[in-house]
Amino acid sequence: MKFKFDWFLWGMVVAVALAWLIPGPGAHGGWLHPELLNKAGVAVIFFLSGVSLSFAAMKAGALRWPVHVVVQTTTFLIFPLVGVALLWLTDRWISPELNVGFFFLCALPSTVSSSVAMTAAARGNVPVAVFNATLSSLIGVIVTPLWISWRLHTEGGGVDLGKVILDLMLWLVLPLVLGQLARPWLAEWAKRNKKFIHVVDRGTILLIIYTSFCDSIARGVWSGQGLSVVAIAVVGSLILFFVVLWIVEAIAKMAGFNVEDRIATVFCGSKKTIASGVPMAQLIFAADPRLGVILLPLMIYHPLQLVICGVLAGRWAKRPGV
Repeated sequence: MKFKFDWFLWGMVVAVALAWLIPGPGAHGGWLHPELLNKAGVAVIFFLSGVSLSFAAMKAGALRWPVHVVVQTTTFLIFPLVGVALLWLTDRWISPELNVGFFFLCALPSTVSSSVAMTAAARGNVPVAVFNATLSSLIGVIVTPLWISWRLHTEGGGVDLGKVILDLMLWLVLPLVLGQLARPWLAEWAKRNKKFIHVVDRGTILLIIYTSFCDSIARGVWSGQGLSVVAIAVVGSLILFFVVLWIVEAIAKMAGFNVEDRIATVFCGSKKTIASGVPMAQLIFAADPRLGVILLPLMIYHPLQLVICGVLAGRWAKRPGV
């Protein structure tokens, strides 16, 4: 299968490179004022998501509740527990900040756009994928910070859970709701301007990645890390992906799902969102100077899941009878 040029993936590389070269503007106290700019960016992302979100599509997939139970249990229970087990086994080789980054990845919601796109490409149950991916994003607002709070508490740290959830409600949920309320006036505009919305959404995420790495670099978090941290993040992401993929596929088969539902289950249950993950990290970890390292597993997992799931989608699309 052919792989198209993805400006967003290259944009992540450029954002990190710029942060290494020019960290001042995006660091805390820099002229970009990231403490305000990032929150405004999060609000824009989720307002546009609310405008674009069709509940009619969700309603179409809502009745397949056994699939929903498997996907949401995989996303918010099995995935984090697999992460805990793998991190326990590899603790001596992984730095504390990378450990937090891997667990944050495990606790995130599923993707929306790529899960649906991959399910459609593989001729799976698209309405089920739309419902689960969207439901996952909503559940993640509460469940992800709860998991992170538990994890940091067990490590002797912690987050102000009340403040984190309040920030998520104010900068993420409220804009999402306002976007939904604005749909009667903006739905057609959103339909006509999908490419523009996509560029704004991805561009804002790249800006947040840039400022996150700026702060880490300016505060010396990366000193002495070297390429080994990237290698560990790559290997760890690959192991994590294939372990979860095998588990979710086995559960879907044991549950007796038909092929179309199994495809939707595998894609929704094995994917993690960078579109919501980066803004959520910015709100959950706030001024933590380790944020650049914490985001590294997610930034590596994102392209890996796209490539591997793209290959799977192409293979499943060629099955007999479709």
